[in-house]
Amino acid sequence: MIRVICNASPIIGLIGIGKLNLLWEMFDEVLIPEAVYAELKLDPRGNSFPEIADAIENKCIKVLSIRGSEVVSQLYGKLHLGELETIIGAKEDEEISFAIIDERSARAFASTMLVDTLGILGVLVYAKQQGKIDSVKTCMDSLILNGYRISKTLYNTVLTQVGE
Repeated sequence: MIRVICNASPIIGLIGIGKLNLLWEMFDEVLIPEAVYAELKLDPRGNSFPEIADAIENKCIKVLSIRGSEVVSQLYGKLHLGELETIIGAKEDEEISFAIIDERSARAFASTMLVDTLGILGVLVYAKQQGKIDSVKTCMDSLILNGYRISKTLYNTVLTQVGE
């Protein structure tokens, strides 16, 4: 069983390219911490994501309460609240396989906490391997058009990895 906990930015990226469903199609359980849920209900730009409400209502995504809120409070400022709750949630629940996080600093911190991470590009690579998408390149191009930053080096590395 593959259980994942996800931060907001990979979810927003997947919504932007119409591929949010990949999460629950590939993983047995998809969790988001309460801070991520709050962020997705209304982000700082005033956007809301009805796809999240639908996914929660349909039990495709579950909202997780973090027990280690004191740890989150102590570390807040070094990372965003959603990133911290994602990492702490993964640490608290040993059955979570991956924390899906894109931000480099959050992934580095997760590594120090011995939490395995996967980014949105890793999700897309896995989706291609599972036959859920035909082209990682098309998805990455759509992400870039939506303002997602992917370095040329990473872009080319991923394409080489998937044989595109």
